Amino acid sequence: MTKSYADLFREARAEVREVSPRQADALRGDDAVLFVDVREADEWARGHVPGAVLVPRSHFEEEIEAKAPDRARPIVLYCAGGVRSVFAARTLREMGYTATVSMSGGFDAWSALGLASERPAGLTAEQQRRYSRHLLMPEVGPEGQATLLRSKVLLVGAGGLGSPAALYLAAAGVGTLGVVDFDLVDISNLQRQVLHTTGRIGLKKVLSAEVAIRALNPDVAVVAHDEVLGPGNVERLIASYDVIVDGTDTFETRYTLNDAAVAAGIPVVHASVFRFEGQLTAFVPGAGPCYRCLHPTPPPPELAPGCSVAGVLGVVPGIMGLLQATEALKLILGIGEPLVGRLVLFDALDLTFTELRFRRDPACPVCSEAAIAARAAGRPLPIPGEAQSMPAPANEALVFPFPPPQQEINA
Repeated sequence: MTKSYADLFREARAEVREVSPRQADALRGDDAVLFVDVREADEWARGHVPGAVLVPRSHFEEEIEAKAPDRARPIVLYCAGGVRSVFAARTLREMGYTATVSMSGGFDAWSALGLASERPAGLTAEQQRRYSRHLLMPEVGPEGQATLLRSKVLLVGAGGLGSPAALYLAAAGVGTLGVVDFDLVDISNLQRQVLHTTGRIGLKKVLSAEVAIRALNPDVAVVAHDEVLGPGNVERLIASYDVIVDGTDTFETRYTLNDAAVAAGIPVVHASVFRFEGQLTAFVPGAGPCYRCLHPTPPPPELAPGCSVAGVLGVVPGIMGLLQATEALKLILGIGEPLVGRLVLFDALDLTFTELRFRRDPACPVCSEAAIAARAAGRPLPIPGEAQSMPAPANEALVFPFPPPQQEINA
C-alpha cells in the first residue's frame, strides 16, 4: 500500500504530543527544558527562540545526541510551520527519548504572536563563505563562529609552536591574536617555524607573523608585542585575553606566565618539545592544576638544552602547535573535554600518544586554596625554589624532564 506525504504526516502527528506556542513559551523559564530548532541554518539566522539550539532536520539523527545526550530531558522541537518538528519528534521517540513535544505552528506562529526571539550575531556574506564548514557543525554554527570572531588569544612565542597555532587560529576566525616575541627571523628557524619565510629573514618575528596572519585572514586583528615577557610586564601583556597559548622556551618564563595567568583567571594551553617528543596540557584556573603542580621546580640548566643544542624534528612542534590550537578553540567554544589535569605525551618515532593524569598540588604556592586566599588578602605565599636563570632563549620549547611513565602523578 502506497502512502502520500500527507498520510505519513498524519501518522506521525498521531504519535506525537503537540503544544501551542504560548504553552511552549511558558516552558522557557525552566532550565531543564531544551528547545531544539530543526530548521536549516539560513532560517535560524533570520530569528529563533531565545536559548534554543540548532539541529537541522537534514542532519538531525546524526547530531541530536550530541546536543541532547539525556534522553529523559524535556525537549520542545520546532520548525517553521510545525511539520518537520513532528517528524523529528517521532524520530526522537524511536530513539528512546521520553519527554519530547512538537510546537504546533512552528516559529511562524511564534513570531506572529509577538513572542520573544533573537538573531545570531550577524556574519557578512564573505564570512559565511569563509567559515561555511564551521557553520555546518552544530558544535560551532553561526553563534560559535561569532564567539570566535569576538575572542582574543595571546600567543607567547612565534616559533615552532606558535607558528602553526597562529595560522590555524587565524584560519578559524579568532578575532584578535596577540603575538609576544622579541626575536628576528633567522634562516635556522625555517625548518619548523612555518609562520615565517625566506623573504622575511632578518625581520622582527612579530612583524613577520602579522604579515602571514593578515594574508591568511583579514578578519583577524594582530597585536604585536615586540618584547620579552617577564615579571615586570606579564600582567599587562596577558590582560584582556581569553586564552593563552604557551610557546615559551625557558622554565623561568613559564613560571612567570603561569603565576600571572592563575591570578588573572586566564586558561593557558601549554606544549613543549624535545627532539622527537612533545607534551601537551591545559591549565584552567579553578578547574585543575597549574604548571607548578606539574613541575614544582625547574631542572638544572644543563639538563634542559634548547633545540639549538639538542635539535628537534621540524614536524614535532608543528604537531604540538596544531594540538594547542585545537585545545584553544575548544576552550573558547566551550565544547569537548579540555586537557585539564591530563598530560598528553607524543613520540614521533613510535607515533604514539600516551595520556597521564595529574592533580592539583594541595600545597601549591600559586593555585592551592591557601594560595588563592593569601593572594586575595594581599600576602601571597612564598614560592620555594624560585625559577633559576635559564640559558638564552633558543626559540623553541623545552620539555625535559618528562614525567615518569605511570598512569597518575602527584596522586
